[in-house]
Amino acid sequence: MYRIIKKECVEIVDNIDFSQLKDKSILVTGASGLVGVYMVSCLKEIKEKYNLKITCWVKNDLEYPFNEIFKDCQIIQSDITNSESFKKLPKYDCIIHAAGYGQPGKFLENKIKTISLNTNSTINLFDKLNDGGKFLFVSTSELYSGLDVESIDESQIGTTNTDHPRSCYIEGKRCGESICHSYVKQNVDVKIIRLSLAYGPGTKVGDHRVLNSLIEKGLKNNDITLMDRGEAIRTYCYITDVVEMFWNILLFGKSTVYNVGGDSITTIYDLAKSIGNILGKEVRIPSEIKGMEGNPKMVNISTKTYTNEFGDIKFKSLTYGLNNTIKWQKELYEKYYV
Repeated sequence: MYRIIKKECVEIVDNIDFSQLKDKSILVTGASGLVGVYMVSCLKEIKEKYNLKITCWVKNDLEYPFNEIFKDCQIIQSDITNSESFKKLPKYDCIIHAAGYGQPGKFLENKIKTISLNTNSTINLFDKLNDGGKFLFVSTSELYSGLDVESIDESQIGTTNTDHPRSCYIEGKRCGESICHSYVKQNVDVKIIRLSLAYGPGTKVGDHRVLNSLIEKGLKNNDITLMDRGEAIRTYCYITDVVEMFWNILLFGKSTVYNVGGDSITTIYDLAKSIGNILGKEVRIPSEIKGMEGNPKMVNISTKTYTNEFGDIKFKSLTYGLNNTIKWQKELYEKYYV
């Protein structure tokens, strides 16, 4: 299965000058998440060339295929919200803080830990950054929740209150960003990325983000039944486009805060239809509408800060991305369910 990711990461590293990382030690938290998997896989492709020391921080045991992905990397397996985990941790030249509950179902079930992941853990990680090091904080476009506008830029901010159903995630990331800005004032090289709806191969079984959940339903059931009418609008970004933008921002970015997102605008219903067409499954609207509490109606951010620095992005098409993602999930579910 790793061949899908490896092939794409070879293409990514061909487009980036990684010479700044020569002889550096790099820590990636949330390494077994979607973003983490691709960031680590890119680093593995250049490990020997640039003499890198790669450390991957994960919470749980690495099952297939992740044990293959992280082969030859140093692994830290512990709960990053536990401050004791940091006591014997060495310092690093570059820290990529990608740990966090990106799935709404998870952060709604783990509200206190969600806040801690983005606050206490962030401070603890800054304490482990070498002088002159680089720090990347993976934030979220959920900070814009409550805005009823199109093409949101980094100068804007959401309007939700602290009692919002998803406030643990929104306010946790806001506070994490504030911590990062405090270190910027101390001349630390920090980049903040507000990520919006990344998708692709590299997810685990049981990932309940909308796109992955729709694929799972198509693989396991005779049809794809939605939770509501699927009228919400989303703009998806394929993982290789995300990660290439991440590397450019971390290594060469001139600003501190960047939106990172794609151009594949679709309603949830049309997304389900696209997945259903690939899998040969019918899409159904439920008689009882459930939905998810606090779910935004539209997610559409501007990436002009990025394109003004690095030029236009040649985004992968949604069709390309869905085919690769379905291929990955199909192999994963055949391993665990068939």
